Amino acid sequence: MTDTDSTGTHSTGMVAGGVATRLYVDAPLQAGAELALDRDRAHYLKQVLRLGPGDAVGLFNGRDGEWRARIEEVARRGVRLRAEALTRPQAPDADLWLVFAPIKRQRIDLVAEKASELGAAAIWPVFTERTAMTRVNLERLRANAIEAAEQTERLSVPEIREPVTLGELAHRWPKERRLLLCAEAGDARPIASVLQEILRERGEAIGPAAILVGPEGGFASAELDALSKLPFVTAVGLGPRILRADTAAVAALACWQAIVGDGARRPPQR
Repeated sequence: MTDTDSTGTHSTGMVAGGVATRLYVDAPLQAGAELALDRDRAHYLKQVLRLGPGDAVGLFNGRDGEWRARIEEVARRGVRLRAEALTRPQAPDADLWLVFAPIKRQRIDLVAEKASELGAAAIWPVFTERTAMTRVNLERLRANAIEAAEQTERLSVPEIREPVTLGELAHRWPKERRLLLCAEAGDARPIASVLQEILRERGEAIGPAAILVGPEGGFASAELDALSKLPFVTAVGLGPRILRADTAAVAALACWQAIVGDGARRPPQR
């Protein structure tokens, strides 16, 4: 089996089974499966980490758990590995999406990275009236999300969705998914109060949810009015300060995970 992903990302944190390097791959993982790494990752293993035949690497694909693999061959054209043993079974992620208006390059990279670190299941760019960016490099977003998943010992990678307009988002939205609208103006309850109420009502069966963050400059008033009328939308506030868009995304995700998400869980034992 061949992994054709070419993000070139990596992690060197110690993980289960004494493996110091984790890589995300697209290929199925099972005992005895062979994988050939793309050129970028092969270069990293060979030239940067100086790994060779017999060295162990951790692999995950978001479906089959985490596996300890062994480097079998280091050749001029690439690196071949063989999966040996399951070190962590796949565990479900919280069903939480981050929907956000695209921002400048370095900050949008940070949003993808932090959303992945904080356990978002999907990252969905949306164009609003005041969105300054007109294009989104989805491959770059995915690369940042993968690298963050590798480094944080996550077993999955967020889905990176094609950008849509705010109108298209509302039209296509699955009505059973609660949408928390981070509103810097208008009526909005503190996000912690809303989340605690959800927890009291539903217990651990929170159900699918999403967080919507606007652009630098905020949503237009007409957008806030239209969104607030949708039955699946709850407007929430993030405090008295006007946060930058990337800060708002991180703050909202952290609040959600701390109160109703997986904030009580601990990292895997090393």
